[in-house]
Amino acid sequence: MDRRERVVHALLDAHGRTFADEAGIRLEDAPQPLYRLLVLSQLLSARIRGAIALATARALHEAGLRDPRRMAGSPRRERVAALGRGGYRRYDERTATQLGDAAALLNERWGGDLRRLRREAAGELPELRRLLREFPGIGPAGADIFLREAQEVWPETAPYLDAKALQGAERLNLPGDPERLAELAGNSGTAVLAAALVRAAVDGKVAEDTLRRAA
Repeated sequence: MDRRERVVHALLDAHGRTFADEAGIRLEDAPQPLYRLLVLSQLLSARIRGAIALATARALHEAGLRDPRRMAGSPRRERVAALGRGGYRRYDERTATQLGDAAALLNERWGGDLRRLRREAAGELPELRRLLREFPGIGPAGADIFLREAQEVWPETAPYLDAKALQGAERLNLPGDPERLAELAGNSGTAVLAAALVRAAVDGKVAEDTLRRAA
């Protein structure tokens, strides 16, 4: 096992978990888990701690706001309350509005099913990113987060390693080529590696600990 393989092994051993999994989303190519991933992507893309975004995603689920029909039909105050229970107070008013508007768009244009959006993109990654960014609250960062995680069930998007994931790879002195990184991920999968690399990018202690254990 060479140095790069040791680094990836150490990283995945300690941090090899997707953000969807951490939020309690059992990701599959089905309407509800894909919608929950979209909501999580919006929450994670704001300038707020990741732990708060994850807790808020769980709070929305526990409040029953787990599909676009329920989200769009919920009173705004109910969404604000759920966001508050998750600790997402800094952006709660704006985010509550965006969640309702995004759910309404998904219902009206794609029948509440993100798989229809996927089919509309016809396998074209730039078009898929563009369509995702039509949702209120989903900008470039949110689209990247969604696709990093969705590559687990939408294989045509893989390997999806965006600038943030590649920043983590650089910190760990790993290759900057997505195809090579995907090879290093092995059976763990690129989505899991991408999430672990993002953690290394945003938390210097993750990178330091990984390099220490791989030495």
